[in-house]
Amino acid sequence: MLWTITIILLLLWLVGFIGFHVFGAWIHLLLLLAVIVLVFNLIAGRRAL
Repeated sequence: MLWTITIILLLLWLVGFIGFHVFGAWIHLLLLLAVIVLVFNLIAGRRAL
């Protein structure tokens, strides 16, 4: 589930970065959220193993 959210946020960031510069701040917030989710998933995954 977290991987799906990460991929969706990264795709939205890429679409916004390439196509729409009007919402630049929101797009970078999406990127930041995607990175946070990815790091959290990696840390949680290592603890589970």
